Amino acid sequence: MGKYLTNRGISSWPTSERPRERILRRGAQSLSVAELLAVCLGSGVAGEDAVGMAGRLLTRFGGLDALLAATVKGLLQLHGLGDAKVALLKAIHELSMRNCEEEFAKPREQFADTDTVSRYIQKRIGHSDRELFGCLYLDSRHQLLSWEVLFYGSVDRAHVHAREVLKRGFELNAAGLVLAHNHPSGVAEPSHADLLLTRELTELLQKVDIRVIDHIIVGRGSSGSLARRGFIAAQ
Repeated sequence: MGKYLTNRGISSWPTSERPRERILRRGAQSLSVAELLAVCLGSGVAGEDAVGMAGRLLTRFGGLDALLAATVKGLLQLHGLGDAKVALLKAIHELSMRNCEEEFAKPREQFADTDTVSRYIQKRIGHSDRELFGCLYLDSRHQLLSWEVLFYGSVDRAHVHAREVLKRGFELNAAGLVLAHNHPSGVAEPSHADLLLTRELTELLQKVDIRVIDHIIVGRGSSGSLARRGFIAAQ
């Protein structure tokens, strides 16, 4: 990528080196992440072409996942990102998430697999700078009914109300669910409060035949499963 970090616009590059033309000739797989992102951004800013801008953004966030998961407010504060480019980035992120959900809708028990669920939740909320609590509501075959963030917290705490989790489960006619929340600190270790909440929700939902399958905690680049650690008994 280094040879593209110049002050000249992409239009001045040799045709054979331009990212858009290379996609058409060789396929998207021939481009780096920064070059693919540059094609989406379309243009850079004065003194910085689109590939240079893409590289700067990837470096700033530490990778593509964190960049796409960033908030609209946070993105708009960055040099060169206006409404159009930020809307595009958020659209790419949402398309990626919906594509994942379509894969999960295929007739196999994807949401019974801890690693698959952890990766999905990591993409959804792992990069948030405030604590979020959500649920994956599932049918009796572990197929996705809905992913919903139910509670929004501050930097280190989300206030979770069991009745809201239960109410939404009834509305969706869910047979099971996976609890999920993030730790903005980046450490995906369960706290004492996390364990108490898991026990409370598991016991409550069990009374109405909704099974808590797991509670996944995610941080930046890490995740943990309470079921895998033995805190949620197999049913």
